[in-house]
Amino acid sequence: MKKGYLGLVAMITLFVGMMVPIASTLAQETGAAATEQVAAVESVTFGALLKQGGWAMYPLGLFSVAMFYFIIRNALLLREKNMLREDLKPQIEELMAKRDVQGLRELCAANDSLLTAVLDAGLERVSEEHAYDAQHVMEAIEEAGNEQMVTFMKPINFLSIIGGTAPMLGLLGTVSGMIKAFSIIAQGGMGDPGKLAGSIGEALITTATGLVIAIPAMITYFLFKNNFIKSMSTMGRMVGHYMNIYRYAKMD
Repeated sequence: MKKGYLGLVAMITLFVGMMVPIASTLAQETGAAATEQVAAVESVTFGALLKQGGWAMYPLGLFSVAMFYFIIRNALLLREKNMLREDLKPQIEELMAKRDVQGLRELCAANDSLLTAVLDAGLERVSEEHAYDAQHVMEAIEEAGNEQMVTFMKPINFLSIIGGTAPMLGLLGTVSGMIKAFSIIAQGGMGDPGKLAGSIGEALITTATGLVIAIPAMITYFLFKNNFIKSMSTMGRMVGHYMNIYRYAKMD
């Protein structure tokens, strides 16, 4: 029994002794190949990728610039403190309690925002009628709210357009690259891998670029849209609160 164990140990030792040099040689060869691949990847510049991507990279580049512009623009304009102007709440409530329509309209004109634009539309209806008609005032507020929604949603929707169009434009570049690849094959270009690889590279690069642009565009589109809808709901509640102050103050 012990001889059997000793024989098995000897065989395992011999096998390990044979495999270690082989594994070492394979590791060295793999390491050398990996080093060559890393060096090749590092040598690829952005300009080379742009050139290899072909004509589709230029409109995709414009899309990427537009995406960054609208993301920054929406991030600055759609902040809740800029749209709802809660810092004006004490002044608005005080003027509402005094029924000072002219003072309120001047305050709204001096502080342009989502809230003040909608509130000013309701106050305009009050000043025109010289009386508070709740139905007419709320109609004016609703109309102004819809107008402001269209204004603020337009730059948000541009992100959706970019997110939906960029992958299709990348796909068009992919189709263009594959057409070139098959044309090279039809002309007997199988013996020149460089020409074939260039067309295939064009196809893959444009697809990847379109997706890289589309993913952040769609994510930010939904984030901005949801935050704006929330701000619109809060704005409606605040305007209703202010108009109630005016109505009850006038009844006293």
